[in-house]
Amino acid sequence: MLDELIDSSDDARSAKPLRYAKSFDLPHPLRLELGDELPEVTVMYETYGELDADKSNAVLICHALSGDSHVASHNEQDDPGWWEIAVGPGKIIDTNKYFVICPNVLGGCRGTTGPDSINPKTRKRYGRDFPTITIGDMVEAQRLLLDHLGVEKLLAVIGGSMGGHQVLKWASTYGRRIESVIAIATSPRLTSQALAFDVVGRNAILRDPNYQGGRYYGTGRTPAVGLAIARMIGHITYLSPEAMQEKFDLDRLKPRDVQTEFEKRFSVGSYLGYQGEKFVERFDANSYITISTAMDLFDLGADKAALVKAFETNRCRWLVISFSSDWLFPPSQSQEIVDALIACNTPVSYCNIQSNCGHDAFLLQHDVNSYGPLIGGFLSNVREGPKPCEPGDEPPHSDPRSI
Repeated sequence: MLDELIDSSDDARSAKPLRYAKSFDLPHPLRLELGDELPEVTVMYETYGELDADKSNAVLICHALSGDSHVASHNEQDDPGWWEIAVGPGKIIDTNKYFVICPNVLGGCRGTTGPDSINPKTRKRYGRDFPTITIGDMVEAQRLLLDHLGVEKLLAVIGGSMGGHQVLKWASTYGRRIESVIAIATSPRLTSQALAFDVVGRNAILRDPNYQGGRYYGTGRTPAVGLAIARMIGHITYLSPEAMQEKFDLDRLKPRDVQTEFEKRFSVGSYLGYQGEKFVERFDANSYITISTAMDLFDLGADKAALVKAFETNRCRWLVISFSSDWLFPPSQSQEIVDALIACNTPVSYCNIQSNCGHDAFLLQHDVNSYGPLIGGFLSNVREGPKPCEPGDEPPHSDPRSI
C-alpha cells in the first residue's frame, strides 16, 4: 500500500552509473544560439536494437527535464529506464524493429557536457560559468551525434514535455531529416503559470546558502535543500487535482512512513519531501537551473501565424498526444500545434487522452495502456506506408478526438 501512495514517474530513475552508455565528442566547438561557444562537448547516449542495412529504422527519443539517456534497460540485470514501460523488445517502441537512440541533453548531468563538466579554459568545473543554452542547442548536439552514427534520416523523433520541445525544434529546423514526429504532452512555449513555477524552483536553489554562487563542487556542501524544494514544486505541477485527491484526501493528516527532513505532518508533505530528497541523489543543481532555463526560453510563437511559419516547410507525419488533466502542458496547447499543422497542409493525428494523472500520465503504466497502441500503430504505418507528401500535395488529416 505504501508503494502506491508514494509512487511517481521518478520510481524507475537510478543514480547508479549508466553501464551501457556511450560517449561521442563533437569534432569542433559548438556555437550556441545566444552567441556563446562551448569549446569541447561530449554527448552521452544509449542505443537499443539494430540499425537496418538501409538505415531506415532509426528512432530518436528525447527526454524531459529530469531524464537521461537511460530510456530503458538493456537486459534483466540492468536498471529500469525512465520509459521502461514503452521501450524494449515487443513493447510499444519495439527494439526488435527499431534502432532507438536516446542522448542525454546538453547541459545535463549524466555524462553530456554540462555545468558539472570541466571547463577546458580553466581546468575547473563550469558551475554557473556554463553558458545559457537553448532547446535548439540541445537539438544541434543531437544532430551532430546522428551524423556520427551515420543516420541521415530518422523514422521518428519522439518526446514528451521538454522532450516534446526538442521534437518541435527538430521538426521546425531539420524537418527534412525526419519521417515522422510524435509529440506528447508538450507545447509551443510554456504558459506564464508554468514558467512561474520554474522561476520559484530556481530561486529555491539560488537562495540556498550552500549554493555558493554555483561553485559548490568539491566543498562538501551542496544546495540539496534548494534542489529538493525545486523538485517538490515540480511534482505539484506534474500531478492533477484528481490525482492529489486520490493519493492524499482519505488520510491527508497522516504522514507517509518515509524518512524525510522536510515537514511530514500531512500525507502530501511527506510524499513531496520523499520525492525531493530522492531527486537530489541523482541530479545536479546547476544542471537543473541550466535545463529549466532552456525550457523556459523555448518559444515557437504566441499565435497561429508564428506556428504556421515554424512548420511551413515541414512534411513529416505527426502524432500529437495530450492528457485531459494536464494543467502544466494543457490540451489547448497541443491543439495549437495541431491547428498550425493543418494550416500548413501537414498530415497530423491528434488524441486527447482522458486521464486523471496530470502531466505525469505519459510516464505511467495506467495511461500507456491508452496511448501506447496509438504510438505503436503510428510507427508501423510510417514504416510500412507511403512516404510523406511533398509541398503542394494534399495530405489526409485525422480528426482530433479524445479517448
